[in-house]
Amino acid sequence: MTWGNLISLDARMLASQNIVIILCGNKKDLDADREVTFLEASRFAQENELMFLETSALTGENVEEAFVQCARKILNKIESGELDPERMGSGIQYGDAALRQLRSPRRAQAPNAQECGC
Repeated sequence: MTWGNLISLDARMLASQNIVIILCGNKKDLDADREVTFLEASRFAQENELMFLETSALTGENVEEAFVQCARKILNKIESGELDPERMGSGIQYGDAALRQLRSPRRAQAPNAQECGC
């Protein structure tokens, strides 16, 4: 088992099984100094059920995309019911409960006939 496998396994044991982990290969702009090939990193990510992107802080390439993809995957898990942000230990935290409105399709209920103004 490699150190990367241990990190992934450790994160899943200490957090939610549904944790979203992204592997970011940094310094994409320094291709000549590469120590890990894209294929090796991609294969590692796939074997360990990790998201994978190569990024460059210098050029900004894929930096924002890493956050967007991660957030999108979390949102998809919430919408599918795989993650429940209200459950203690879900790993999801958001602002003050008095200030937020959580609208989830699986919680939405059709108005009852007596309440309907149609």
